[in-house]
Amino acid sequence: MNYRVIIYTLGWVLNIEATAMILPLACALIYQESCAPVYLLCALLCLMFGILCTAKAPKDKTMYAREGYVTVALSWIVISIFGAFPFVVSGAIPNYVDALFETVSGFTTTGATILTNVEVLPKSLLLWRSFTHWLGGMGVLVFLVAILPLCGGKNMHLLRAESTGPSVSKLVPKVRSSALILYGIYTTLTLMELILLLFGGMNFYEALNTAFATAGTGGFGIFNSSMSEYSPYIQNVITAFMIIFGIDFTVYYLILMRKIRQGFRSEELRVYLIIITVATLLICANCWNLYENIWDNLRNSAFSVASIISTTGFMIVDFNTWPELSKAILVILMFVGGCAGSTGGGMKVSRIVILFKSIFKEIKIAAHPNRVFKLKFSGRIVEHETMRAVNVFAISLLFIFVGSFLIISLDNYNFTTNFTAVATTINNVGPGLDLVGPTQNFSLYSPLSKLVLTFNMLVGRLEVFPMLILFSAYTWRKQ
Repeated sequence: MNYRVIIYTLGWVLNIEATAMILPLACALIYQESCAPVYLLCALLCLMFGILCTAKAPKDKTMYAREGYVTVALSWIVISIFGAFPFVVSGAIPNYVDALFETVSGFTTTGATILTNVEVLPKSLLLWRSFTHWLGGMGVLVFLVAILPLCGGKNMHLLRAESTGPSVSKLVPKVRSSALILYGIYTTLTLMELILLLFGGMNFYEALNTAFATAGTGGFGIFNSSMSEYSPYIQNVITAFMIIFGIDFTVYYLILMRKIRQGFRSEELRVYLIIITVATLLICANCWNLYENIWDNLRNSAFSVASIISTTGFMIVDFNTWPELSKAILVILMFVGGCAGSTGGGMKVSRIVILFKSIFKEIKIAAHPNRVFKLKFSGRIVEHETMRAVNVFAISLLFIFVGSFLIISLDNYNFTTNFTAVATTINNVGPGLDLVGPTQNFSLYSPLSKLVLTFNMLVGRLEVFPMLILFSAYTWRKQ
């Protein structure tokens, strides 16, 4: 294990976090908030540890798969631990476990909160919450790879460990160039949404918070009512961009390269859009009697479906009051999630499709044992290694889900509350149902349950393996 390169990378992660705190510091100064020194203090603390870790670059910058997974897992833990300090030091969330829950929810783009009233927080702290979504959406280490030649050509292990989906590939031969392209697309789409929100009448502060939260598919709002107070135009813009950020960013790269037909040939994209359309129409039909206007019904249904499947978690209506079929559809969408290579959470559409195709393949093999069947996805044969990874991912997620559900059940809340609390955190969605519904929060849970749910958010964002590898004794044995 190359410990020196891991420590060196963690140092740069802290340096980036220190730099990121300039934004809420500037916001505090603009609005003349008394908490401005808090960000300066926290930034200096991050910088102090960051400089200590990066003072001397390691001679051997080699990073293999094991170091990549460990570095990614530790980076997300470290950035969350330090990122919680502004909440604690400012006094907004004095309990550190609560502050850690809120911060991990931000960086993992989950959007679950323990706050009962977000409107009493300083504007700068609300901006920091939203900005953590944007930083975590594409990935902190993807950004790090884009700006620094860290590991002597071995950056692909970092990119693979942090990126989402059953398999990860480079857009261009150089990993650093791929990371730059990803962040370029990510930033451009964020700016596009920001401009459209400003055009709809939002002020710059509100639009910036909303754009950050939508881009990262996180869902932290600056009002207790989330997005329900805004105009239909703004709600429709947010709906569109929640769907957009749930699409594989490779599609946008292909469009930029004028390979539009190849980009839209993606099977995952087609299934993703079909699921959104069918789910919206089903919910719209199921909620027919709840709304007088068909357009309000359609807008509320489309917004909620886009919010849940992209795992953003914004809301304009309390879907806790919807019929059981509609709520069941939303819970299913929590597990489906967005596309691989997007900022969305969940299992990912590609994995769901591969799992279903695997079932049908086994049925064919059972019926015709002497024939050879190849599983194809988007016109390509799915390698056995990818299928094995998908199966192990699903099984691991199931075991973690069951274990988490049993632990938080010690708090003695009802089945729906506990089940959806685990589902929404492990899939990085945000709101659940019943006591953790869109108008509720997670403050009711005990510190133990909050730590379990915090772990779930990290597991969901890093897609299980980095966290399992970090806590595996086998990882730390000398080979």
